[in-house]
Amino acid sequence: MEKKEKIFIYTDGGARGNPGPAGIGVVMEFPKGFKKIYNAHIGTATNNVAEYSAVIFALSKARALIKTPKDSVVEIRSDSELLVKQMKGEYRVKNEGLRPLYEKAKSLTEEYGKVYFVHIPRGKNKESDDLVNRALDGDLV
Repeated sequence: MEKKEKIFIYTDGGARGNPGPAGIGVVMEFPKGFKKIYNAHIGTATNNVAEYSAVIFALSKARALIKTPKDSVVEIRSDSELLVKQMKGEYRVKNEGLRPLYEKAKSLTEEYGKVYFVHIPRGKNKESDDLVNRALDGDLV
């Protein structure tokens, strides 16, 4: 049996004001030290919408960078406890505004062999957090 490719993806989303100008930051770490970083301004949104938008963006981008997504294991690391617990099925999605984003993110996970969601402390998510702030300041990578 072939070993599955494991990708680590750090995501963050944030808004200045809630809602307010919002941005996302994504760091993807592939085998053999290959790394991709992204950020984007996403308009006006809440923090939770920005968090989900970052995951959707990351899963969509990774799909194009991975030779065979169905043979890959993806670990999404986020400092958003709400997002992680909702994606793991530990919390229900009560906010109807988040439901379509949750469903889109869930749908994208089905394109991979396995997707894990892991909650990490904010301090361990500094690079993607910095990318969010850079996006909000107009400094896109």
